[in-house]
Amino acid sequence: MNIKEVKDLIQEILQSDISEFELQHTGTKIRLRRGYGPDSALPSPAHARTVSLSYAPVHPATSEPGSPQTDTAGDPEEASLHIVTSPIVGTVYRAPNPESEPYVKPGDKVHAGSILCLVEAMKLMNEIPSDIDGEIARIYIENAHPVEFGQKLFGIRPEKQGG
Repeated sequence: MNIKEVKDLIQEILQSDISEFELQHTGTKIRLRRGYGPDSALPSPAHARTVSLSYAPVHPATSEPGSPQTDTAGDPEEASLHIVTSPIVGTVYRAPNPESEPYVKPGDKVHAGSILCLVEAMKLMNEIPSDIDGEIARIYIENAHPVEFGQKLFGIRPEKQGG
């Protein structure tokens, strides 16, 4: 499935009354969930929609040599972090609007499902949630800058279990 097909799929779903959609096709899993309401503060026009997007290979892909994902071997702290990557290409926003504080800062505690940032793609605001409990240790992106699919966004130090 190519990016154009994904974009077309998103448009079709937005034009329907479907609130959640999941597709597994040729090694790719796509899950779309949209939400509306006062808690969906956005940095772009107020009529924009918020979509929670999860897009990941079903089978883990190996990193290409020289890719940004392979530069962590020399950093033991980074090797212990859980890395949250961008599920899509777009523009990242660290706060719900330009006047607000960022969703998270280094040292903040987060829980699975906590919103870390937004990625705007095709005029849609995609909430990027944490998938684990832990502490924000690193932020790899700058506000209002472009991001690529798979680019590092946050490094989270996982919460220690049972202690």
